[in-house]
Amino acid sequence: MAFFRHLTGILSLLLSLSVAAQQKDAVISGRVVDEKEKPLAGVSVQVQNSPAGTITSDSGTFIIKVPSERAVTLSFSYAGFQSLQRHFFLNDHEEEKVIIRLISSSKVLEEVIIKDNKERTETGLVRVNPKHAISDPSATGGVEGLIKIFVGSNNELTSQYSVRGGNYDENLVYVNDFEIFRPYLIRNGQQEGLSFINPELTGGISFYNGGFQAKYGDKISSVLDIQYKKPKNFGASAYAGLLEQSFHVEGVSMKNRLTYLVGVRNRSNKNLLSSQETKGNYIPSSSDIQGLFTFRINPKWQLELLGILSATRFSLIPEEAKMTSSVLSPLFTQNLGLDIFFEGREKDSYQTNMLGFSAVQQVNEKLKLKWMLSRFQDEEKELFDITGAYLFGERSFDKTQSDFGFITNPLGAGVFINHARNRLSIENVSLAQKGEWSYDRHFFQWGIQFEKTRINDRLNEWELQDSAGYNLPYRTDQLQLSAVRKSATSLDINKLSGYIQDNLSLGSSSGITLQGGIRFNYNGLNHELLVSPRVQISWMPDNDKDWVFKLSAGSYNQPPFYRELRRLDGTVNRFVKAQRSWQTVIGADHNFSLFNRPSRITAEAYYKHLTHVDPYDLDNVRIRYFGNNDARAYATGVELRLFSELVKDAESWLSIGLMRTKEKIDDFYYYRYKNASDEWINAQTEDKIVADSVRFDKGWMRRPTDRLFTLGLFFQDYLSTNKNFKVQVNSIFGSDMPYSIPGSVRYRNGLVIEPYFRIDIGFSALLLDGEKRNRRSHDPFREFKTIWASLEVFNLLDRNNTISYLLIKDFSNAVYAIPNRLTPRLLNFKILARL
Repeated sequence: MAFFRHLTGILSLLLSLSVAAQQKDAVISGRVVDEKEKPLAGVSVQVQNSPAGTITSDSGTFIIKVPSERAVTLSFSYAGFQSLQRHFFLNDHEEEKVIIRLISSSKVLEEVIIKDNKERTETGLVRVNPKHAISDPSATGGVEGLIKIFVGSNNELTSQYSVRGGNYDENLVYVNDFEIFRPYLIRNGQQEGLSFINPELTGGISFYNGGFQAKYGDKISSVLDIQYKKPKNFGASAYAGLLEQSFHVEGVSMKNRLTYLVGVRNRSNKNLLSSQETKGNYIPSSSDIQGLFTFRINPKWQLELLGILSATRFSLIPEEAKMTSSVLSPLFTQNLGLDIFFEGREKDSYQTNMLGFSAVQQVNEKLKLKWMLSRFQDEEKELFDITGAYLFGERSFDKTQSDFGFITNPLGAGVFINHARNRLSIENVSLAQKGEWSYDRHFFQWGIQFEKTRINDRLNEWELQDSAGYNLPYRTDQLQLSAVRKSATSLDINKLSGYIQDNLSLGSSSGITLQGGIRFNYNGLNHELLVSPRVQISWMPDNDKDWVFKLSAGSYNQPPFYRELRRLDGTVNRFVKAQRSWQTVIGADHNFSLFNRPSRITAEAYYKHLTHVDPYDLDNVRIRYFGNNDARAYATGVELRLFSELVKDAESWLSIGLMRTKEKIDDFYYYRYKNASDEWINAQTEDKIVADSVRFDKGWMRRPTDRLFTLGLFFQDYLSTNKNFKVQVNSIFGSDMPYSIPGSVRYRNGLVIEPYFRIDIGFSALLLDGEKRNRRSHDPFREFKTIWASLEVFNLLDRNNTISYLLIKDFSNAVYAIPNRLTPRLLNFKILARL
């Protein structure tokens, strides 16, 4: 058969030579391969509008003569693969060498039809295609921007996210099995820079939003498990936009024994922040460099080195802020305005570095061992002295009047001063050993880890408030600050943790998979030992493989790291215990056809019972704990997700969530007072004497992350006449959330943050693709695979979403809440090139 293929190729070449003997010719040669770089034999190579053609040899190679000095199109076709056309314009006697990659016509997206049943059988597991992290139009960008579509969000300026009623501190992040830590002193999203994960280096994303296995560490809410790529050949990419720039290079060396993967990024949110309500000189900058190197000593031993260096700086010289809020009632309507004029400066810096080394031994085909050593260091500084003079009252919106935009009816005025000199240093050293062993139908996994953490914290901040010329709190004998928080803490913490688990398959005929494990953790700071059993079971009916039913239950505990130890007044409680929970998840997974396209729907219901809870207040992204285990809580809800191709070859997904989470704090109450006339009064004064009091217990309250309804949508489309022009839509909706008055028991959850709704849209055009990369030998873009250009519109509807409130008192001591808004509509442009 091979002889006839060669013979046919030779005869076709001779025929083309004889036909073109009297004209100028050029030569095109190359190789045709599939997605896995395997050569394809017998592929038809045809010159369009010409009888000339050939087929590829057993090694996938071909050679063909074509007319020069004019446009020529070659068509490549092969049974079971999508046909492909390549365009050429060659000079006389010029020779082009190309690599043609054909894509299987039966190939589908990984997230729609799952070839690996792991995602279908594990509760809470969502796998995301890393390529969407670059194309996803969102202000956050990156991998975390995709995660927010699944779990919801209320802040586009941060890469942090809340999962099933948990807060930002309850999420685990791993990169190649090394745990990753985030900065701790960040107060609001505008101080953040780059998300930690570099999407150009990412090869696999596994996100668990609950019910995860015992091998994952000691957090309550979620796990984001990132695996960086292991290069197989040389490649590079670069992209530049108004917000972020990046470059990465990868490759192999030393006969494929050494691989390298290096990425450099830089980001500035200045364009985003320049549209904020607070005007001033914003100087945000964030950059990082990450590298992954692997070296194969022999078939059984491999070494791996992961290095990360990240630096973020935020500087702000505020000038003024103009905020407006409308009061609507059946009795009156009022437009309230707040004008603040600033002096001073804020200067923050966050620098983290991480170095991880691992040695992997493949003892035999069933046994694999891994030794890991890592060091993480975090240096943070928060310095600011800002004075603000404000005027509060009714703002005029009558454009026909000369006072348009000004406050015409003052209700309050005052001055405030905020001061901070905070420094935090964290060093974490970890030594771990992990193993995997396959035996019959069992897959055992185990691990043990020792961690040593050193924390040095210097907290020095105070606030002064003056209202209508009176210092608050007002005293006639001395000047008193409204808030003072000072502490100096040094901690040396030793931790020991480990796990063992077994994945057991009862056979394909039964369709049942069991997973059981147990995890332990010992904290040397509070001398607490935790044991956490976890179990999962899934069933795929033998008569219908499109359905999978699954159930998980277990204990999930979260020992305090540092932020949980610090009370609201800044002091540190070293005796805080771990927050504990029992969680159960029940779900179903179904593959089906929608509009004759492969689709998948998942549904999960969950319940979390939490004890030893450390309550907290959430202001923007700043979490301030009570520093005591004096609450219990619960979270329960349902999540539905649909993965499909609403248009062919363009993946989309929809996520819907219903959730309720509440807490009850021990001895959390307040008193209301009555005078002799049985009238309610606020407190005893000279003319109002307390005659009686009534105690009110707060009982069950909404937690700061309580959000009843969330919806996330990622949608892709393209022109029907040209797939090289695409559109991506990213939409997130979340119902209202509670907001607490600081330091108030009676008015905890006294305010409500209105629903969050945001639509981001991106338009992409393919400027250069693989069909053009080897067009001419002197072409400056000869080596490029693709070049994309994108125009993004953030907050398409220009909605004023609220993230928090600023509390202002008027002359009569009444308190008003002025909303702090997030970013308005903004344009972004970026271009991406790959080698």
